[in-house]
Amino acid sequence: MLEILKKLTSLDGVSGMEKAVSDAVIAEIDGFCEWETDNLGNIIAFKKGKNRSAKKLMVDAHLDEVGLIITDILESGFLKFKVVGGINTESLLSRRVRINGNLFGVVSSKPIHLLKKDAASKLPDANGLYIDIGLSKKSEAEGIVSVGDRAVLLGDYYETEDKILSKALDDRIGCAILIELLKNDSEYDFYATFTVQEELGLRGARTAAFKVDPQSAIMLEGTTAADIADVAEESKVCVLGKGAAVSFMDRATVYDREYYNAALNSGIACQAKRAVTGGNNSGAVHLNREGVRSLAISVPCRYIHTAASVADKNDIKAAYELAVYMIDAICSGKL
Repeated sequence: MLEILKKLTSLDGVSGMEKAVSDAVIAEIDGFCEWETDNLGNIIAFKKGKNRSAKKLMVDAHLDEVGLIITDILESGFLKFKVVGGINTESLLSRRVRINGNLFGVVSSKPIHLLKKDAASKLPDANGLYIDIGLSKKSEAEGIVSVGDRAVLLGDYYETEDKILSKALDDRIGCAILIELLKNDSEYDFYATFTVQEELGLRGARTAAFKVDPQSAIMLEGTTAADIADVAEESKVCVLGKGAAVSFMDRATVYDREYYNAALNSGIACQAKRAVTGGNNSGAVHLNREGVRSLAISVPCRYIHTAASVADKNDIKAAYELAVYMIDAICSGKL
């Protein structure tokens, strides 16, 4: 599973341009399940289990990552951009980027010794930043980049004995877990969706849920962990090394209480996500048609939506095990 995660995080898949990631996922799952794609680019798969499921279950992970989109090419050869998804300005400053998978640049910001005293202590406006690709003329830049092209924030994949550092852990972690679920035998039938454009507002999940029309759903995600220096205990949200994070509520969903309690009482390492913040594809899925009972199983990630997110390998393993447990509990009709 970790080798798949490493492969997926190396690929660029900013919202709306997920094909490289989608192709890699299809290459991994082909032969282990039935699958198709829809008009937006979602992958919708069906895993045949040993037994017929008592409920139609959809297990989801999103393909896309946060990034940048080119909005203008200036006469100077610099590129204007907007962020795609939630990225803090401080994560952009002087950051290396990759455009279209093969063009490299750096987010341009004024050196501190050229800033006025009052400006030196403040973050610049993100609208005032540019991408420098090493060219000095618009005509040169137009030969290799176009308005609408995407860029990712570059970060190397690195492992320690128990941690992983990488870009795009949100949500290539969920994709890697879902691939593993599809590759292994399942006790029950279930649907798996790899969805697009989550970072832009849960768009792919809306059409995927309409297609599958599930009764129940599990979201596999990477989520914010704030167990870092100078953060109060009550504000840490979730903690690396204590297992998968299970949500009771966020800004998009109030999760099924029976599913939530079953996950916490499973005996598998997990923790409550102790904040009502953010959201995930459940925000679209749980409102589909007559309503969908939903659960979010997330892997805690420090520094999420940056080029250097950090996750714990044991939490990834726990999230996989919890997903197996909940699939069996829901599809058997116990829940």
